[in-house]
Amino acid sequence: MAGSRQVRQVGNLPADLTSFVGRKRELARIRQLLVASRLVTLTGVGGVGKTRLALRAAAEQHRAFDAVWLVDLTGLDDPHLVAETVAATVGLRDESTACPLDGLAQLLASQRTLLLLDNCEHLSDSCAELADRLLRSASELRIIATSRQSLGIVGEQGMRVAPLAVPDSGRPLTAKAPELYDGVALFLERAVAAVPEFTLTQGNQAAVAELCRRLEGIPLAIELAAVRLRALSVDALVEHLNDRYRFLTRGSRTASPRQRTLHALVNWSFQLLSASEQTLWTRLSIFPGDFDLETVESVCAGDGIEGEDVLDLIDGLLDKSLLQREEHDRQVRYRMLETLREFGRQRLGADERRALLRRHRDRYRLLVDQAVAEWFGPRQVSWFTRLRLERAHLRAALEFCLQEPGEAEAGLHIATLLYETHWKPNAFYSEGHHWLARMLEAAPGPTAMRAEALCAEADVAYTQGDIAAAERLVEEGRALACELGHAGALGLAALVSGMAANITGDYERAAALFEDAVTRNTEAGNTMRLACALLSLGTAADYLGDRRRAAELIERSLALSEAHGESWIRAWVMIIVALDAWQHGDSARAISLLRESLVVGRDFDDRLIITIGMRALAWTLTGTGDFIGAAHMLGAADKVRRTAGISAHWSQHAEFHERCVATLRDGLGDAAFAEAVRQGGEWTLGHATAEALGTPRVTDKKDDEIDAPAPSPLTRREHEVAELVARGLGNKEISSELVIAQRTAESHVEHIMTKLGFKSRTQIASWMTARKVAGGGDR
Repeated sequence: MAGSRQVRQVGNLPADLTSFVGRKRELARIRQLLVASRLVTLTGVGGVGKTRLALRAAAEQHRAFDAVWLVDLTGLDDPHLVAETVAATVGLRDESTACPLDGLAQLLASQRTLLLLDNCEHLSDSCAELADRLLRSASELRIIATSRQSLGIVGEQGMRVAPLAVPDSGRPLTAKAPELYDGVALFLERAVAAVPEFTLTQGNQAAVAELCRRLEGIPLAIELAAVRLRALSVDALVEHLNDRYRFLTRGSRTASPRQRTLHALVNWSFQLLSASEQTLWTRLSIFPGDFDLETVESVCAGDGIEGEDVLDLIDGLLDKSLLQREEHDRQVRYRMLETLREFGRQRLGADERRALLRRHRDRYRLLVDQAVAEWFGPRQVSWFTRLRLERAHLRAALEFCLQEPGEAEAGLHIATLLYETHWKPNAFYSEGHHWLARMLEAAPGPTAMRAEALCAEADVAYTQGDIAAAERLVEEGRALACELGHAGALGLAALVSGMAANITGDYERAAALFEDAVTRNTEAGNTMRLACALLSLGTAADYLGDRRRAAELIERSLALSEAHGESWIRAWVMIIVALDAWQHGDSARAISLLRESLVVGRDFDDRLIITIGMRALAWTLTGTGDFIGAAHMLGAADKVRRTAGISAHWSQHAEFHERCVATLRDGLGDAAFAEAVRQGGEWTLGHATAEALGTPRVTDKKDDEIDAPAPSPLTRREHEVAELVARGLGNKEISSELVIAQRTAESHVEHIMTKLGFKSRTQIASWMTARKVAGGGDR
């Protein structure tokens, strides 16, 4: 949030895609309930606006919290992964065999957090267990949940989200109607977005009132109806809806009136589509979360949909508000609301659904294969980001392999490859164990992939401290690899066993195992594991006192990573080389290398690299005499460590750390040292990383320290677009507001992000807000 005041909060709240209408009483009621209770559950029928209301409530109150996190559970079907999903969302490393709830509870107990659990109804028992456990452990935690039913735990305060207010029958509308009736206000806003010249007049006000009444104030229904104004007048729209309702509600007497209303409206929207659009809608319903165009083309094309027509069909569904367009790290993705997804899913036959799920699995197996092939190379960061985006799809593909007879081997293949490219780099160890254990049980055949999977599962067990299980697994994997004569699996077994020996301090055994790993992985041609083996062998040699050989091996690992354009392993190598340079008096080189490693840690959001890099930077700065900067880094590193659930100490570094602290206390005095550490501990992750890199931002000043804004780099038109983004308008609405083409609006937003160095619309909104606060609202 460049240019803003300090906001201690971190989180992942998205920018609103459209402006928010009304709900002032509901927002006030949520504020009251959060004072009285630490769990507020918003309930109501699909399409009534529970998610948007929760997001707006969180956005309005974020300054009261250290962190605000949105956990979207829509695409999660496995109740065993609820805690893991929340932990991953808040950036918690998962390195323990204990229930992830324990780590979450410990983390959340240390800060004031607002947690949004969105779409809980299909996982209500797991969500209830999680909420109850966390609320008992973290006294400063508040939770807003959205669900079609309450969670049913002690202390929960429920709030039924009612439809938007609409005029009573026979009551005429006036010019103040948008102020009096939120349903009318929403309709008028969406109507203008669809037909810019639309206004409320004496001639159409009765029809507008009747339409909003017929739609019973359900926001989704209102938005879908407003789109139809491009083809129909308001009077014709009301007439068509009346006919449609009389026909559609006869056979659904068991549903509530409002559910029948929404079903009728959705069904009518469906019937107005072309056959190809209808087909695409139903096929898109198998996707568990947001998705990209390439995935739609791969899974949904064929059998009535030509591949070259997919983009136009997507555009048509977007135009009719049946899909939402989102931007994730400058990648365009699409999302279907759960209500619309359910509707489409009901229209899929069992055979067609199975065929689509198989194509979906094939698509993601191919994607994982491609990620592995390119992982040790210049595209590593982009693959890291991409696989995180595809997490719901990867889970769905794995679940299909378990549920569909004869597909377990394919699932074992996907899970084994995901371990090194997704679960391990993200520290999703419990989730890795969850899938690997299930796949190993489902696919017991003596294959090379099983041997590698056993070694991967052993690595999880070692990392989480279950040594007995790890030794059993790795020996089983090694025996199978020997039986098959598979160099790749043998190389992994040696690498995993060596790392375990290194952790326990048995450096001689570790060195022998790493020697074997270098040989095996060279033979197998696995450059990523070879780089890991060289690095690990180098550290073992260093611990054994052979510094010359250690330096040679580590430099070989670094050269291998650099030659392939790889980043993640290189970051660890740079930390090790930096520590060696620092110990030999070359502080300048040490600082340069540590900063390079921190850039990688930032790009991967790897809190362990960031923590160790900041600590090492503190030790190095102490040697240069920058005591305040060093103390700041210690405070910042400790905050990153705590918020990520990372172990407090590493035996190899304890001496360095203690010596650094002692020097700083002597040089600054206890009080000044404690104050500098405290200041560093209050920085946000972004600010702390920027300080470590030597590029401090004005982002995180004290609340009463506001810099005058720098001159805006934006043109006047770009500034107008940025203002509309800050108001929550999407590209489509911006195009209507400024009377420009939608693609022109999209281009302006992209140019704004490029000029400001931003990656999201949220950052644009924050930048605009900060300029207004600091008196720089005008160009």
